[in-house]
Amino acid sequence: MRVALDTNVLAYAEGVNGLDKRDRIVDLLERLSPGTVVVPVQVLGELFNVLVRKAGRTPAEARETLLSWTDTFARVPTTPEVMAAAVDLATDHRLSIWDATILAAASHGGCRLLLSEDMQDGFTWAGVTVANPFAPVLHATLAALLDVSDG
Repeated sequence: MRVALDTNVLAYAEGVNGLDKRDRIVDLLERLSPGTVVVPVQVLGELFNVLVRKAGRTPAEARETLLSWTDTFARVPTTPEVMAAAVDLATDHRLSIWDATILAAASHGGCRLLLSEDMQDGFTWAGVTVANPFAPVLHATLAALLDVSDG
């Protein structure tokens, strides 16, 4: 099963917003098979911005961080088809165009889950379900995936 990551997941993994969230996300990512995890290109742009503006990293440091993530996980591009789907998604479900782009890219990348704290936990579109990795009770699909990863 393929899993996409939202910007907040990678930002937390980088220590933005505290060590507790960082530790939780790093543990979760270590439990997922790297070959199943993808990062929408939109997320990389947003992460660069967060690292420079919020975390105070230099652009060169942020670039190195992005390169590290792209060495670790596959990317899903923002193609014209992804953008067209994102516009429809934003229109029909009142998501921001940026969140819609990430969700559309996850769908085009063959993902079943999108890990995100920003979107509605359990929202499903085009075969992709949003799962909040910080929810008190994990979405059943994410919980099952993590149980499989343990064994």
